[in-house]
Amino acid sequence: MTAATVLVTGASGLVGEALVLRLLVDKSFSVVAAARGATRLHGLCPVEPFDLTQPILLPSLGSAKVVVHCAARVHVMKDSAADPVIEFRKVNVEGTLRLAQRAAESGVKRFIFISSIKVNGESTQPGKPFTADDRPNPLGPYGVSKYEAEEKLIELGRETGMEVVIIRPPLVYGPGVKANFLNMLSWLNKGIPLPLGAIRNQRSLVAIANLVSLIVTCVDHPAAANQVFLVSDGEDLSTTQLLQCLTQALGKPVRLVPFPERLLKMAASLVGKQAAVQRLCGSLQVDISKSRELLGWEPSTNTHTALLQTALYYLEKQPK
Repeated sequence: MTAATVLVTGASGLVGEALVLRLLVDKSFSVVAAARGATRLHGLCPVEPFDLTQPILLPSLGSAKVVVHCAARVHVMKDSAADPVIEFRKVNVEGTLRLAQRAAESGVKRFIFISSIKVNGESTQPGKPFTADDRPNPLGPYGVSKYEAEEKLIELGRETGMEVVIIRPPLVYGPGVKANFLNMLSWLNKGIPLPLGAIRNQRSLVAIANLVSLIVTCVDHPAAANQVFLVSDGEDLSTTQLLQCLTQALGKPVRLVPFPERLLKMAASLVGKQAAVQRLCGSLQVDISKSRELLGWEPSTNTHTALLQTALYYLEKQPK
């Protein structure tokens, strides 16, 4: 029997590349990568040029029966765009819809959209995690754009019969992680004392291996059709616990000062860093029971192992 063809967008990114490599190992699938920039996947599978902002650079879908759409304009701490909402919509809403419409016209059976937990909201109350069926409450431009894309995809699915699967991950980490997580590793590796030794929040994370595992499950699982799923490692950590785990994995002494959270927030308000401190001190938990019960899926990697792998990869790539 001919292997089903899966097209993965954003294949030069952390999630897209890891997914392609996993699918290549599984002989049940034939893989096509769509990438905007340079990728290490050349020679391993077909690679299509792809740019969400350029209609002429949509990938040729050929015989693809499943599209996994990982490409996006991602959330950044300091956005230099004059109007971030417009820029996010151009890529995450308009670009996504163009791709999905072409997919439906080409006979794609299932469109898997990698969204964001920010569609649910920015934080949770202790012991009250987000669930997959909660009413969305996106607050920032990135979360709003992802939610708008979800809505348009669901509508397109109803009109065309193409199955739409939505996955909302929280913070994704793993070997090769970039952005804020990479900055955090850098600070910890330098041994700089941080006033984050007394944070008692609870945050859900997802290792790249666990996210990829759920995506692969959703590629052909009958029960995944037209559903929304949340994903995590299945175990939550406080910011303090996360930093302790990473520091130990880096082989560095733990230098976390137990600065009272109340005073930390007061200091942040004086220097205009309330949002950053809220992310460090606030809770954001997700309930993955729907993914477990409906799909029979379980996280394949525990958090401590995945954090160790992330730290070791970081150290390996440091200049000697």
